[in-house]
Amino acid sequence: MTQFLHVDGVDPVEIETVAYTVEDGVAWVSLNRPDKRNCMSPRLNRQMMRVLDELEFREDVGVLVLTGEGTAWTAGMDLKEYFRETEAQGLKGTRGAQRESYGWWRRLRWYQKPTIAMVNGWCFGGGYGPLFACDLAFAAEEAQFGLSEINWGILPGGGAAKVATELTNFRNAMYHSLMGENVDGRKAAEWGFVNEALPLDRLKDRVTEVAKVLLTKNPVALKATKDAIRRVREMTYDNAEDFLVRAQEAANSFDNEGRKEGIKQFIDDKSYKPGLGAYDKTKQKA
Repeated sequence: MTQFLHVDGVDPVEIETVAYTVEDGVAWVSLNRPDKRNCMSPRLNRQMMRVLDELEFREDVGVLVLTGEGTAWTAGMDLKEYFRETEAQGLKGTRGAQRESYGWWRRLRWYQKPTIAMVNGWCFGGGYGPLFACDLAFAAEEAQFGLSEINWGILPGGGAAKVATELTNFRNAMYHSLMGENVDGRKAAEWGFVNEALPLDRLKDRVTEVAKVLLTKNPVALKATKDAIRRVREMTYDNAEDFLVRAQEAANSFDNEGRKEGIKQFIDDKSYKPGLGAYDKTKQKA
């Protein structure tokens, strides 16, 4: 059942900009402004941070999926509410709106649980921020991806240009940014913006399948791995090697029983093979 996170003193319109439901260990979080193609407004950005806070350490949540209500994932920033109305307040208004949006994208990048972007429709401009923030991404073949900023006279800011160069090669990123042309989900997968593209009617089933696999993994190892992959991309090999040794030591000390059980089931019980699946967490000591 779809839920809204009610907060005393917060406008109901703001509360309803983000919807969510928790089913079988998966939190399905939706940007909920379908009439605006889920454009991100200051109100939505504030509410999204509250929802992320609410779900991050819930014991019944092991994976978070971010999607959009209606026919869009998000068409980017709301040009009226995010740009015109905040710019009318001067630099203070602009900086405040930036902190709210960049803040939840940053929070999502380092989230405690694995995150999946389920791009069911339009993904434009500012939408590249949460797209990159999610650990995995799957899109409908019919989805449209675009950096349209050049078409209305600005550069792809808010991290969008950085995301493009992180996820695809230089020539693709340059063409995508300069031309202002959309690409569909298939091309987005080819370029590396998403892991896979599927027909829309198969998208949720595939994301559910992936989420169920993630739920079988050791949660401490998942968090350590998420962080490691993001961190080492910016390091030299030697620095990455040292970082990973320390990260492994920290993970071992925090969840030593999980590691011991995984090794026991492989070496002693011979009940699974790490290359073919995860160990049975239900046999792990509390």
